[in-house]
Amino acid sequence: MGVYTFVCRRSGSEWSAKQTSGGQIEVSASSAYDLQRKLVQAALSRDSGVVSSAFNLVTPSSAVFEVIVACSFVGGSAAPANSVTGNVAASVAPAAEEKKEELEESDEDISDLFT
Repeated sequence: MGVYTFVCRRSGSEWSAKQTSGGQIEVSASSAYDLQRKLVQAALSRDSGVVSSAFNLVTPSSAVFEVIVACSFVGGSAAPANSVTGNVAASVAPAAEEKKEELEESDEDISDLFT
């Protein structure tokens, strides 16, 4: 998994970004959108996996952009998807039943207040 954090600045109509601690990635583009696309591609050139990103303006001319590249698991010994889904569903079902019982009890408590 890789986490890439960039400080982005706009000068005139040009956006530029420089990676904070531990990296050499520097990118520039004509728009914030293009800058984000280039930074994601730069991060993917170093890591592979699922990408999540966040662009947060600090001022109208500066921002912080974070790219998270999560590892994706691929293996021959993994359980089939339907059995994993079944296990998750089985563990969620009892919790849903408990909530339903709690809701029914609380409805009775409220109705007692009005009688």
